[in-house]
Formats: sequence, structure tokens, C-alpha cells
Amino acid sequence: MSFSLWNDQIVKNEEVLVDKEDRGYQFGDGVYEVVKVYNGELFTATEHIDRFYSSAEKIRITVPYTKDKLHQLLHELVEANNIDTGHVYFQITRGAGPRNHIFPGDDVKPVITGNTKENPRPLENFEKGVKATFVEDIRWLRCDIKSLNLLGAVLAKQEAYEKGCYEAILHRDEIITEGSSSNIYGIKEGVLYTHPANNLILNGITRQVIIKCAAEIGLPVNEQAMTKEQLLAMDEVIVSSTTSEVTPVIEIDGKVIGNGTPGEWTRKLQAQFETKIPKGIKA
Repeated sequence: MSFSLWNDQIVKNEEVLVDKEDRGYQFGDGVYEVVKVYNGELFTATEHIDRFYSSAEKIRITVPYTKDKLHQLLHELVEANNIDTGHVYFQITRGAGPRNHIFPGDDVKPVITGNTKENPRPLENFEKGVKATFVEDIRWLRCDIKSLNLLGAVLAKQEAYEKGCYEAILHRDEIITEGSSSNIYGIKEGVLYTHPANNLILNGITRQVIIKCAAEIGLPVNEQAMTKEQLLAMDEVIVSSTTSEVTPVIEIDGKVIGNGTPGEWTRKLQAQFETKIPKGIKA
């Protein structure tokens, strides 16, 4: 038996019903988060929950209970589904009401749902690296909000998939922003470069962990936008996300990065990131 989060309750999956007029379904009017689970423990849950509340506030949705309550519910959901290594997904929508672009009245309440998935770490990708492709960034201008409206990212990811690539590296004109579901980094002559955390990218929680890891291993970080040409000239390229962790990119559109294998700094970042992973000792 599997369980889901339904507002402030943990219920059987079949008890969760989505109204046909839910604004998340009709407009993508909501926000979401994905939290990694290692050895049964939520990883950086506080940071994800903080961003969840921040994203909701930016689109004027009020989460109907406290951060501590949400943290507790996510923990209960992971335990109920006996997740060892995987992730928990949760979202909030503005609620269900007659279809209208204008916000509904106060009688319409937000709807929160969540579920879990057992999902092993992609260790082969970490070890061997992956391929990527450039795709024009056609998304809206508030990528700092983790919106349910992901059509631009979906189209980019599909294009990458059809080219046999792991990720689409998005660019506005010649400037690299991020991946379709990841942040992007280049390493050149012992400096890590990544797009600044503004409205054009999502400030990934894993991105924040990687920047801390870089400081701990003596790798300077320059939050500076790169061009496509500059990225191709990097010694090492990395993508990161909740599920991708620190994944080396060894080829972009047929152009080999570095010597075509994960680089020295990438390996050091992977090792430092590994030290952050919960080992299953519950607090």
C-alpha cells in the first residue's frame, strides 16, 4: 500500500482526487519542490521548504500551515512509504474554482499534494559523465519561482532526449542560463563559474550545497554568466540538481569537454558532496 500527502493528512493514494477545475491542472497555477531522500532521511529539507514558501509568496499563495508542520508531514510520508533512497515531491495550487484567469475568492482554498518515489542514485552518470545539447531558453522571466508551469523546460528536455543527451543547456541569445532541470557550471583554470542567482535561473538547493563544497575544497566561485563559446572552452562542465547531484558533462553537441572524462575538480566536488549525505542516523 502506498500513501500520499493530501493537504494536512497522509492518506492512501486512491483517496487523492484532483478536481477538474483545480487551477494547477488548468493554469499551472502553483509551485512545487522535490527533496532527496538518502538512507530514509530528508536531505536539505529546510532549504527546500523555505524556497517552497518563498515561491508561493511570489505568486500570492499562502501555505495554510507552518513550515514545521510541512516538514513533519513530509517526514511522515517518507516513513509511511518506507523510502530508503529516492525523493519526495510536493506541490501547492491556488485551489479549485470556476475557470477564470482572475484569482478566485477567499472561499477557494489552496490544495497541497505530495508523493514519494524510490529512486537509486545515478552512479554511472557520476562516474562516466553525460552528454548535453544547447537549446534556446524560451521560458518566462521568473525562473526564480519553482512554478508548476514547466512547458518550456519539457520541450527542451524532450529535444535533448531525442538527440540522445542527458540534459538541455539553455541559453538566451549566447548567454548560458541553466539546464532544463538543472543548474550549469564550468570550471576553468581552477575557478568555478555559474550564472548568478537572479530571475533567469532557479537558485538550486544543490547549487547552494555545491558552492559551499567548493569553498571547503579551495575552489573559487565566480557567479558570472558564460557564453556558449566560453562554456565549450571550459576544462570541466557540471550539471546539478536534487537527483543529478554533481554530474559531469563530457560532451556538448559533439564537442568534447576537456579530455572527455570527468575532471579533477569535479571528482573533488563529488567527494565533498558525498560527505554531506545523511548516513541513516536519525536525529
